[in-house]
Amino acid sequence: MVITRATEYAIRAILYMAKFPPGEIILKKDICRTQGVTPAFLTKIFQPLVRAGIVGSQRGVGGGFYLNRPPQQISLYDIYREEEDPLLINTCLGDKGCCERDDFCPVHQAWQQVRRGMIETLKQYDFARLAQEEQSNLNRLMAGLAGQPAAARHSCPADVSQGS
Repeated sequence: MVITRATEYAIRAILYMAKFPPGEIILKKDICRTQGVTPAFLTKIFQPLVRAGIVGSQRGVGGGFYLNRPPQQISLYDIYREEEDPLLINTCLGDKGCCERDDFCPVHQAWQQVRRGMIETLKQYDFARLAQEEQSNLNRLMAGLAGQPAAARHSCPADVSQGS
């Protein structure tokens, strides 16, 4: 299973927005600039999130988007569900009867269990937690860079595949 580019950008944009105070309008141009997404694509990927009440929008000169719920009440699964649900890791999990082996195939049952586990895991990651983890990761990265000589901070590691 690979999530779509739309879902990936939606997750990144919501994570960015989770760092702002609740209800604060974040300018569309700022979300686009920081997340590397075009305004048209951002509008498209936010449409299902607006319909679901996860994101609010304000038109006009100071227009943009805001979170309708606190970040701790928005999970990765909430975004996934609105962008591309149902979570299908195999076509046999589609509509009943799409596979003639539905009723007896033990692999079908395994895929169902894996799907339930993935959904539960995605539900455990809320955007307050993700924003906090991102900040911790950045702090750790900056602390590590601070202890290195300036030349080492700007050099790329050798390509391990070449045996360097």
